[in-house]
Amino acid sequence: MTSIELFAGAGGLALGLERAGFEHIALIEIDKDATDTLKLNRPNWRVINEDIAKISPLNLEDYFEIGRGELDLLSGGAPCQAFSYAGKRLGLEDARGTLFYHYAIFLEKLHPKIFLFENVRGLISHNGGRTYQTMLDIFGECDYVIQKAVLNAWDYGNAQKRERLITIGVRKDLTDKINIQFPRPHDYKPVLRDVLKNVPASVGAEYSAQKKSLFEMIPQGGYWRNLPKDLAKDYMKSCWDMGGGRTGILRRMSLDEPSLAVLTSPTQKQTERCHPLEARPFTIRENARIQSFPDEWQFCGSMYSQYRQVGNAVPVNLAFDIAAEIRKGLLCN
Repeated sequence: MTSIELFAGAGGLALGLERAGFEHIALIEIDKDATDTLKLNRPNWRVINEDIAKISPLNLEDYFEIGRGELDLLSGGAPCQAFSYAGKRLGLEDARGTLFYHYAIFLEKLHPKIFLFENVRGLISHNGGRTYQTMLDIFGECDYVIQKAVLNAWDYGNAQKRERLITIGVRKDLTDKINIQFPRPHDYKPVLRDVLKNVPASVGAEYSAQKKSLFEMIPQGGYWRNLPKDLAKDYMKSCWDMGGGRTGILRRMSLDEPSLAVLTSPTQKQTERCHPLEARPFTIRENARIQSFPDEWQFCGSMYSQYRQVGNAVPVNLAFDIAAEIRKGLLCN
């Protein structure tokens, strides 16, 4: 089963696809650290460190040495960007100037049997729902029948609550032969206790002395409301008088719950992810475990670049479950 992946990042989706039996013809990613990560771990992959806008205008059949319609799967997830509207439904032209436009160009030129497009759940409501609807319209114009679902990584072997919008398209001439189902949730849903055992040592960020002292007073599963009132009020400042629970602030994870979504930065005031047992953020390797990367998968670049690569990735186990269903559908063809 052949695949080409766009916006490949540090390889979460690519690893899941590989595990399910897909052979990567190429992976395209603009971030140098992420492509270094891919090349370090899979020297046999054709990893292209380039702006996709420079590749999509090329003769893609020649560039990838594959005929139109022969590719089994085009995968990836373009960052969410608003489209420009001029009062007319222009199809693909509505998306010009966005990264999604280049994904659609690949789809139009290579005409793979199936495509997999993953994104954040927020894409559904982005720009009043018009952004995603335009994408769906363009997928239809490219001759694909669409199915979509929001999947939570916690249901698929990841100790993390992380929702992704998964859009799968089957080429219209193959819909009578290829039937793809979304994966069924697992019976067991892991928690942090399952993945934080014997984690390899790695670099990790630290909290300031003040924040560390506050976290030392917060129990597992707790947050700022567990502090003495005077300390909580001083830390929250103007947020103290705002409505809502704001449970992400000074949030300490519990070993008996899944992590909240792994972030691209280890220290964000509104969305803390403190280690259950120690007053510190998760390390790179701990975040990688939560994202279900194998321990041997190494990340390149600065510490903060590594945090960003891990945080942006598709959880590997979720990617595998989706890819396994796609492969099953292709094998029935």
